Amino acid sequence: MEVGQMQRAWVEYTKSLFREGFLDAQFQQLQLLQDESNPDFVAEVVSLFFEDSERLLADLTSALEQQNIDFKKVDAHVHQFKGSSSSIGALRVKNDCIAFRNFCEEQNIEGCLRCLQQLKQDYYLVKSKLEALIRLEQQIVAACGTIPMEELIS
Repeated sequence: MEVGQMQRAWVEYTKSLFREGFLDAQFQQLQLLQDESNPDFVAEVVSLFFEDSERLLADLTSALEQQNIDFKKVDAHVHQFKGSSSSIGALRVKNDCIAFRNFCEEQNIEGCLRCLQQLKQDYYLVKSKLEALIRLEQQIVAACGTIPMEELIS
């Protein structure tokens, strides 16, 4: 695929992630911080989000498997997950965390377990979509192209 085709594919794919509610304007703000002096900025931030998220999902799973569930601890993990997902613009994940926190407040174990499953599903979905986006960016740069950010703003 030639550079122009990859750039057009990148623009369409990125727009679809916003249109389908996977990402919000915060992700666009991150993209705008990336430039020639820091070409891997978004990939690095997203990678840190993935590491954090994997740990938080494991912590949440473990906390909800306990005999006596500490809902304050569960809520603290969900609050942290909400913050990190908000900071990169992972809209669906952030919204799942908002619902999850409501069930923590009610100490509703069934609601928390349902939210955990939804959170995992949406997290792994956005992870695969962001990985695909970053791969496409890397292919564009490897082919001596630039990421057409200006086409997203218009």
